Amino acid sequence: MECSYCQLLLIVAIIVVFPVSSSSSSTKRFQFSMMMNLQVEWKTVTKLCHTKPVLTVNGKYPGPTIAVNEGDNVQVIITNRVARNTTIHWHGVRQLTTGWADGPAYITQCPIGGGKTYTYNFTVVDQRGTLWWHAHFSWQRASVYGAFIIYPRLPYPFSPPIHNDFTIIFGEWWNGNVEVIENEMMLYGGGPNSSDAYTINGSPGPLYPCSIKDTFIQTVEAGQTYLVRIINAALNDELFFAVANHNITVVEIDAVYTKAFTTSAIMITPGQTTNVLLTADQIPDSTGMFVMAARPYLTSVFPFDNSTTIGFLKYKSTKNSKPPMPPYTLPKNLPALEDTLFATQFSNNLRSLGTIDYPCRVPQKIDKRVITTISLNLQDCPVNQTCKGYLNKRFYASMNNQSFVRPSISVLEAHYRNLKTAFSSDFPEKPPHAFNYTGVDPVTENMNTEFGTRVLEVAFGTKLEIVLQDTNFLNPENHPIHVHGHNFFIVGRGYGNFDAKKDPKGYNLVDPPERNTVAVPMGGWAAIRINADNPGVWFIHCHLEEHTSWGLAMGFIVKSGKLPSQCLLPPPSDMPPC
Repeated sequence: MECSYCQLLLIVAIIVVFPVSSSSSSTKRFQFSMMMNLQVEWKTVTKLCHTKPVLTVNGKYPGPTIAVNEGDNVQVIITNRVARNTTIHWHGVRQLTTGWADGPAYITQCPIGGGKTYTYNFTVVDQRGTLWWHAHFSWQRASVYGAFIIYPRLPYPFSPPIHNDFTIIFGEWWNGNVEVIENEMMLYGGGPNSSDAYTINGSPGPLYPCSIKDTFIQTVEAGQTYLVRIINAALNDELFFAVANHNITVVEIDAVYTKAFTTSAIMITPGQTTNVLLTADQIPDSTGMFVMAARPYLTSVFPFDNSTTIGFLKYKSTKNSKPPMPPYTLPKNLPALEDTLFATQFSNNLRSLGTIDYPCRVPQKIDKRVITTISLNLQDCPVNQTCKGYLNKRFYASMNNQSFVRPSISVLEAHYRNLKTAFSSDFPEKPPHAFNYTGVDPVTENMNTEFGTRVLEVAFGTKLEIVLQDTNFLNPENHPIHVHGHNFFIVGRGYGNFDAKKDPKGYNLVDPPERNTVAVPMGGWAAIRINADNPGVWFIHCHLEEHTSWGLAMGFIVKSGKLPSQCLLPPPSDMPPC
């Protein structure tokens, strides 16, 4: 059983936090943060001339922004007002020793049932910047998501001074019922219907039907610099984003400061956040507005939404308050759908800040290297069933030919209570067969996968390297892989097959980017290094929701260490039962 030395804090309206004090002082300082009450509930929403009930938090789509301070204890009471199970994941929050608050269904908790309440209780430790929160049950994050902002205790390590900040969250809208789309995908084994629109802060913009009035407009003052917090909450697509006539300067990714660099656009995958500086230094035309646009980065041959969502950057000195009339010209600096060169160059420009206040703690040596393939698979169609995947088979996905299956209880609870029947600690540490994973021709023969709940288990403090190898099974594709409970360092990326003898010689072990979600290149690989210093059970999965549904995921267990601070806390008293 995991360590049980700590007791849960008493839930009160105002929370008193005891930050860890330095060894030179026994005086404890205090911070206060407000407890939040959030309700999952239905709301009728109209987009693109279609009206339907949408799952929301506090009736908002997107959901409310949650803003805290670095070092705060956070307690969010979630009340489920719908006849559906749900959970909430605090994407990118490290959850040090508080894995019970991480949120993925059947990984760290059982879902919150209809009419039930659960309190997510965690402390934000050594993190600052922009993260986000979202539902982590089925495809509910199609509408249940919002920004999670951590204000720093030190001044921003970049210039010029910030006049103000604003948030842009990309999403996807389906005219149909998302739950039905997901269920049909799993029933028939085919690909899901693509979305009908992308959105900026819930608004599709005037390029879509009935949406001129449903357009996001951000007002800025001429000459001022703004911190723009950009979040990709889309379910299934990486996105390019640009502002007409404006360059932007990247200063933070996934709540980690970077060496600043100026760019004409960004590429951002589902799960990632990117903070940029934007200076309103252009001369507006008679409309006073500049187009902001996002469209997908195409890496898949499967059907997808190739439309574009736009909003407007409005200079305050102009009188217009409504979107200008068409036609609309997209930003010339917006990359083309298949601009892999831009996506690669953008990723290569990302570097950790690496200062005294914000050091780059990349492991120089590793204790273990795990190489795992990322694959789409075809499964034989069961007798007397109809399958709508390729060649009349079923689509699945896997890591090292293992398609992850969620157990009937949470893996974390099973681990804590030593119930080994719920999972096995034998995830393969290399592919079962070695061959050319990224051959020229897509593999189309039957590629059956194995199903189970197999996890990778390591000792506390393990310096772990995971090489994520894309494959050409059915289709090479850019995969955003998210690691729960830990940040990691992207020490290497490349195209083709990873070579364990040659490729590590080119690693960046000085200032690699630190993230929680990595874009594994189409037809290539990415090597990440993790300090496994957070005890508990963690989920590693593709943040393309269809791929996670098909099993492109694995479990990751970090055993408790020897010190009390290295032990998983006991489960809270209001933990939802399965």
